[in-house]
Amino acid sequence: MQEVISSGHFTMGERVRQYEGAFSKHFGTKFGVMSNSGSSANLLAATAMRYSSFAPSDRQDEVIVPAVSWSTTYYPLSQAGFKLKFVDIDLDTLNAPLENIASAIGSKTAGIMVVNLLGNPSRLQEIRELADAHSLFMIEDNCESLGAKYNGKYAGTFGDIGTFSSFFSHHISTMEGGVSVTDSLELAQVMTSLRAHGWTRELPQYNHVHSKTGDEFDDLFRFVLPGFNLRPLEIAGAIGSEQVKRIAAIVDGRRQNADRFRKVMADFPEFTIQEELGQSSWFGFSLVIKNPEVWSRSDLVRVMRQTGIAVRPIVAGNFTRNPVMKHLAHAPLSPLPNADKVHENGFFIGNHHYEMNKEFELLHDTLSHFLRRAS
Repeated sequence: MQEVISSGHFTMGERVRQYEGAFSKHFGTKFGVMSNSGSSANLLAATAMRYSSFAPSDRQDEVIVPAVSWSTTYYPLSQAGFKLKFVDIDLDTLNAPLENIASAIGSKTAGIMVVNLLGNPSRLQEIRELADAHSLFMIEDNCESLGAKYNGKYAGTFGDIGTFSSFFSHHISTMEGGVSVTDSLELAQVMTSLRAHGWTRELPQYNHVHSKTGDEFDDLFRFVLPGFNLRPLEIAGAIGSEQVKRIAAIVDGRRQNADRFRKVMADFPEFTIQEELGQSSWFGFSLVIKNPEVWSRSDLVRVMRQTGIAVRPIVAGNFTRNPVMKHLAHAPLSPLPNADKVHENGFFIGNHHYEMNKEFELLHDTLSHFLRRAS
């Protein structure tokens, strides 16, 4: 960070390019495009599907999405002109199961937005094959699951584009930041243009977006796509280049904590915890109350907070129950019973790559005392 400050060059430049190269190399993709957040990474991915050869036909405007995810899984698709088609999740993995995605495919389907929730990969290879069989694009929102693997391959690398976040509470941190990875040169160049105003400045003279004139002055401000300003800072790129070196150790620490968490929760059959699919990178630990009629989530959450345990909803719960839905185009909603259960009876606690034995002792004691009183 001090080297960047001393250089006097703060906006997107060589440090960002170095991070993009290191990040894509680590995950085995050809290209990485850094942006100022994971939400922006999703915005670039969704918009790229409108301004590339991956764009669907006019009659196809629906994108299949899971009912449980963060808001900026959905907003970028809506902002890119797509209609959201919500499907229910599996209560054990918290991801949209393959059969729900398959049954939602229709004549209007343009693509699938896969979400790997709380570090847990979806059935990514099978979803990729399903998308290919129906000529659909596939985006992976992997912002919570950096370092997860499915069938030995990194989550976030199965889709046409995969998105990652380096927000300060995520696996690696650049304070704010995101990366969109792809093996498509065209998609990488489209996202590069969209990231900074939709101009051609960062592109080679001959590219998949719009060839430059060759006149350096004229090409400074040549706008060819309706883009954004999602540029990251050089400090974020510099931090990211160091953080990439630590990914393996960070994910390993989180997995060790997950082993401890599962041992603790073996004493509490009153809860459903997330079932690992593939190799999760364990963003956090979810708990869903099995019999909420016995005692309420609000009572437990209050007790946990009093004992110093930070508690959050499971991402945004059933997102369709948010008032913002009136502003989002979507297909008719079907019943979403599992998403409702998560919404009403679920919560999650955080993870870290540091050892958390004392925290797990506190969790065990808190749950034990609460359940004894509740019974």
